[in-house]
Amino acid sequence: GEEKTCYVTRYTIDREPPHRLDPDSAVNILQWKSDGHDGAAIAFGLDGMMYITTGDGTSDSDTNVAGQGLDHLLSKVLRIDVDHPDEGRMYSVPADNPFIVKEGARPETWAYGFRNPWRITVDPRTGDIWVGNNGQDLWEQAYLVERGANYGWSVYEGSHLFYPNRQLGPTPVTKPTVEHPHSEARSLTGGVVYYGDKLPELRGAYIYGDYSTGKIWGVKVKEGEVVWHQELADTTLAISAFALTSDGELLVADHRGNEEGGFYRIEPNPAESRPEDFPQTLSESGLFASVAGHRVHEGLIPYSVNAPLWSDNASKSRFLYLPAAQNADGAGKPAKIDFTHGRGWNFPDLAVLVKSFALEMEEGDPDSRRWIETRFLTRQQGEWVGYSYRWNDEQTEAVLVEKEGLNQDFEIRTPQGTRRQTWRYPSRTECMVCHSRAANFVLGLSTLQMNKEHDYGGVTANQLTVLESLGVLRTSAHAEHRSALRQELKDAGLSDEDLEREFRRRTATRDQRPAPPNSSLLAKAPAEYERLVDPYDESEDVGARARSYLHANCAQCHVEAGGGNAQMDLAFTVPLEKTKLLNVPPLHHKYGIDDPRLVTPGDPDRSILLHRMAHRGPGQMPQLATSLVDEQAVKLLREWILQLEPSK
Repeated sequence: GEEKTCYVTRYTIDREPPHRLDPDSAVNILQWKSDGHDGAAIAFGLDGMMYITTGDGTSDSDTNVAGQGLDHLLSKVLRIDVDHPDEGRMYSVPADNPFIVKEGARPETWAYGFRNPWRITVDPRTGDIWVGNNGQDLWEQAYLVERGANYGWSVYEGSHLFYPNRQLGPTPVTKPTVEHPHSEARSLTGGVVYYGDKLPELRGAYIYGDYSTGKIWGVKVKEGEVVWHQELADTTLAISAFALTSDGELLVADHRGNEEGGFYRIEPNPAESRPEDFPQTLSESGLFASVAGHRVHEGLIPYSVNAPLWSDNASKSRFLYLPAAQNADGAGKPAKIDFTHGRGWNFPDLAVLVKSFALEMEEGDPDSRRWIETRFLTRQQGEWVGYSYRWNDEQTEAVLVEKEGLNQDFEIRTPQGTRRQTWRYPSRTECMVCHSRAANFVLGLSTLQMNKEHDYGGVTANQLTVLESLGVLRTSAHAEHRSALRQELKDAGLSDEDLEREFRRRTATRDQRPAPPNSSLLAKAPAEYERLVDPYDESEDVGARARSYLHANCAQCHVEAGGGNAQMDLAFTVPLEKTKLLNVPPLHHKYGIDDPRLVTPGDPDRSILLHRMAHRGPGQMPQLATSLVDEQAVKLLREWILQLEPSK
């Protein structure tokens, strides 16, 4: 198709009210080809120059490897002079631009190495240039832009290696001024520098936020160093822009929050700290009929999973709460779950997933189990948030853990004596590291995990069938067909362009018909849907067990666009030969292993994946929420690697 192009266009506006814009006055100043990650924000510096942002021109992973190149306009902050244009064009290049004399470099370049700069602003007093930048897998960034700086994309994502095998540009990499993990920011919106009167403590601060999480931060920099950085608000807004009024006060633009969007101000809280309004105890949550005895409210739906996440020998109980629908389904009926094939299902706002953890205080004795933690994962204003509760010794109550999380040691009696086990109550941020965007935030509630028999107190039934009979699923045979077809074409190895062309060809006739209405009925019997197997069930195939374990414990990050620069895709549905796992050299540490691969078929000792699983400390996998090695899983993965056919 036709190449997409970004334009910087000038219009003439009447200087007198009502300041009419003349649509016929449009003049193209500058343009560049871009198929996503456009940038295309402008600002005028105190030096009178126009600053323009451009992105890498693609939608994922810097496909065209533009981030470190100087011979084009992509991935840049550009600086041009529109007041003194050269003959034959609408601008000139300032003589003090950093790369004006570098052979082959676009002289408009002021700084480079940006993925998708989203909003640019100029400090009205210092002239500092600030840019917000959308990261990819794990990090979001904001930059106080320095002349000639290289911000690293796509060799780096922020300050973290992303594609270390790609060629760096000619200048050293500069770290971001601030960066945020995707557990707290997922689509950063650049802001403004504030000097108003209503918020005196924020004067001189760069105020910015996040479109997805609604959080707002402020940062102050002195002599190039961050001297103050603080979260200011956690809102329900979809923050698309910040602006200043004519008297210098702050405005926040909401793109879709509260259905209609709008402009908002920040108001300081009263001097006294406002207590958190989330339930402070399990009793206050209303989800338990009796905390003592761990009896949940009868409205909760119990469930289990095919392949449980390893949690340091803890046993778990899981429940699902769905709120009453606030739509045409009528009050009193539960809101529905959107049934999906691959990643986690989609849930309505106010849904709560409940998971309680118990440890055996005497190893091997189920009667010695005591509850130590209950976690809630709840969807609020379109975002998932995690909360942890710590059980008391009397097993009568559990209290909300502070947002920073907590470590607690437990004494576990074993036949060899007593060992100390450290249990991590995760911080709110840590919760969302594993409950990642790439996994659609929900891990256990997916078709692969839920397609199993569950004991409902003496009655055993398939969970998909039970949810179907309860009428809480929203399914679409039409959507399932399209999803299955897209996966089939992807598995066939088609390029993105060929895949889309073939997908459109095969669905053209169907798409001309109206889509069938959503239904609470499954499109096919549960036996026809894929499922994971229990990794610890030795009667199952060793390959299916190993792939199920990797899916449950690793694939929330190790999937496409799931984490860091890892290219392997450990989703159960991906054919083994397409996982980018077998015979692939590691990108990072070799741990002293001679000629290692991520997985070396037939040779566990040269397999980095197994090494990372088999120890705890730097480089361990999973990275969070475990202090003990899963010895059964290590045995399983070793057995699986041994039976893989070595390459010729």
